[in-house]
Amino acid sequence: MSTGGKVSTKPAAPTVDKKEKKSKAEGIKKAKKTCKETYSPYIYKVLKQVHSDTGISNKVMSILNLFVNDICEYIATETSKLVSYNKKSTISSHEIQTAVYLILPSEFAKHIVSEDTKAVTKYICSK
Repeated sequence: MSTGGKVSTKPAAPTVDKKEKKSKAEGIKKAKKTCKETYSPYIYKVLKQVHSDTGISNKVMSILNLFVNDICEYIATETSKLVSYNKKSTISSHEIQTAVYLILPSEFAKHIVSEDTKAVTKYICSK
């Protein structure tokens, strides 16, 4: 095909592959949504079991969630120490129960250990 004697001075538009477009789009970093695990639904369910007509504010729920996270961290740390003292490599429910007895007040610890025993028994029976 002839261009009629005219020479184009405009550079041809660069062709971009779909792969190149994809890599350019991947280069842009988007803020990822962080998936925050929370105990809020479980705290709410327990509240409704105990006091069905009582509500809870978001601030109080946040404080309770932090409290549960802290207690879990303390128990995990103490359990880890117990396992290392006994030169074992596996955490069992016995170590967790001992850690609970060491960290929490006696009546509360007894209640937690009884609930723990119930949960472990239910889990074993469901297998």
